[in-house]
Amino acid sequence: MATRFDPFQELDRLFAQVVGADRASASMPMDLYRSGDHYVLHVDLPGADPGSIDVAVEDRTLTVRAQRTGHAEQDVQWLAKERPSGTYARQLAVGSGLALDRIEATYTDGVLTLTIPVADEAKPRKIEVQHGARGSIEAGRTS
Repeated sequence: MATRFDPFQELDRLFAQVVGADRASASMPMDLYRSGDHYVLHVDLPGADPGSIDVAVEDRTLTVRAQRTGHAEQDVQWLAKERPSGTYARQLAVGSGLALDRIEATYTDGVLTLTIPVADEAKPRKIEVQHGARGSIEAGRTS
């Protein structure tokens, strides 16, 4: 029986324990999918300072951090202030089978895109079966 390999089995576990899953999805919504031999993660970070975006991998945990600075306007009367500011982080527990040393990251139009390749040893491969004629094996023997 074939089973499906999912290296993101504990998605958001740690972050959900700390601040709750609602805050994680509201502040850093993401999409994750597999395309061929790599996974693609899109994280919405509108208004984040590109220099503040930090992507790190430590001990099978992928962490994305970003900073959104609020406007420090003096002498203003806020009528609505709904855009969150501060430091945001999201952690994903990843399983084995990914080439975490070859992650590529780009930030375009407020979206951080991570491309995470599947490790070569985790890719399916065909094993060639060697076979020979029974007569050729016995012909090579000496008495």
